[in-house]
Amino acid sequence: MKTLVDARLRDEARRFELRLACEDCAHFCPEQRGCAHGYPNRVERRLDGAEELEFCKEFELV
Repeated sequence: MKTLVDARLRDEARRFELRLACEDCAHFCPEQRGCAHGYPNRVERRLDGAEELEFCKEFELV
């Protein structure tokens, strides 16, 4: 799912300490260094300078 990155998202991500990385997801498999479902890892999850982010619909916090 693609999401536009704007000032509000950047502010809320800082204030609420939002987790964005695949490594923060319950489906991340450390042994494989990837998604247990086989989805591609998104290495770059920085908000600064980004115009949009792509989120996995399966993302679930640990």
